[in-house]
Amino acid sequence: MAFEGLSEKLNATFKRLRGKGRLSESDVREGMREVRLALLEADVSYKVVKDFVARVTERCVGSDVLDSLTPAQQVVKIVNEELTALMGGANARLTMASKGPTIVMMVGLQGAGKTTNGAKLAGLMHRQFGKRPLLVACDVYRPAAITQLQVVGEQLQIPVFEMGQENPVTIAQEALKYAKDHGHDMVFLDTAGRLHIDEALMDELKAIKSAVRPTEILLVVDAMTGQDAVNAAGAFDEALGIDGVMLTKLDGDARGGAALSIRASTGKPIKFVGTGEKLDQIELFHPERMASRILGMGDMLTFIEKAEQQYDEKQAKKLEEKLRKNKLTLSDYLEQLEQLQGMGDLSQIAGMLPGGMGKQLEGAELDGKQMAHTKAIIQSMTPLERENPQILNASRKRRIAAGCGLEVVDVNRLLKSFEMLQQLTKSMTKGKFRGIPGMGGMPAMSGKMHGFGRKKRFK
Repeated sequence: MAFEGLSEKLNATFKRLRGKGRLSESDVREGMREVRLALLEADVSYKVVKDFVARVTERCVGSDVLDSLTPAQQVVKIVNEELTALMGGANARLTMASKGPTIVMMVGLQGAGKTTNGAKLAGLMHRQFGKRPLLVACDVYRPAAITQLQVVGEQLQIPVFEMGQENPVTIAQEALKYAKDHGHDMVFLDTAGRLHIDEALMDELKAIKSAVRPTEILLVVDAMTGQDAVNAAGAFDEALGIDGVMLTKLDGDARGGAALSIRASTGKPIKFVGTGEKLDQIELFHPERMASRILGMGDMLTFIEKAEQQYDEKQAKKLEEKLRKNKLTLSDYLEQLEQLQGMGDLSQIAGMLPGGMGKQLEGAELDGKQMAHTKAIIQSMTPLERENPQILNASRKRRIAAGCGLEVVDVNRLLKSFEMLQQLTKSMTKGKFRGIPGMGGMPAMSGKMHGFGRKKRFK
């Protein structure tokens, strides 16, 4: 999980400060030394760390903090504010063209994930903002680059414009004409990369930029390369003038130094982050939310946004009414599991939950095989049985197991999980129940429910 090591070290430091009650200036300076070491170990650049710690220390040793009733909490608040400022302060969005299609030129080194993440971004624009994007294959050098773009475009149902091995400048110009003629309001140019920055690469990118005048030049960098990602951002900006950065593979970088260094080192904002391999695992980058995650405070806004994308409002109200009356059915149970599955990797969800809640979910994963078993069992039941699972006697269970190709023990395991859910919701419906939209108060977060595992998948 991103920032895992940094989060643990910072929280250990703040825990020690809270344990002291009153703080002296020496206590604060000792804590800041630990913060400095934690940031350096997270691969944040030395200059960025030095300036960051100096700003935080200056604010923390003031009388407003040291004389307050909760000095340690004030220190955490200041660190949170400075982390947010370090990463850009506010969310930086894509610039949209006032007239004609918005042209987004994707640039970067080979291996950063430019092709896939450019398509992911086009998918996000279509899915969340109702845009009509066009993907353009301008990488005519890398073997199978065009095919790769066509494959992900087809999966996302986004058209791909290609002209084979033609000159990339010509391809970009013709794609722009095509977009105007066919009503595409966004054009994403997938340009060629190199294993290293060289004159030939930059000359080609400059020629494309000059020919089509992109609205936005977005640099794609691999978070796992740490300071190399920061150096690449600086070099591309100097040669080309980038408008922002998309940070990929953030889920695989436990340190997170690139995310904390890029804005301060280059002045260019991180606009999007890739959080996994799936084509919907891309997020707008919110500095304040990321700072909150780093400090173990969670990111409930992103969590709720993910939940809201998975639920139908009428369906959610209907479910809430059933929960209040304790009339949850097995059909409802299956719908909730599928909605939770649609929210993505549980390890990423863990990073959005504050403190102990996130820790409880770490390592938990949805078992796709168990999900398939659950669905098969419920679909093998009659509508009457789904609505009234209490009527499932031994003979009915044998029929259901035979119908889905499983064992009676699998049917019993599902019914036991459902019974646990009913007991929990019953205890929560006495005027106190408040479910996450579309989640219906599902207790599946415990890692113990049917279809869930911890490290090893639940059998």
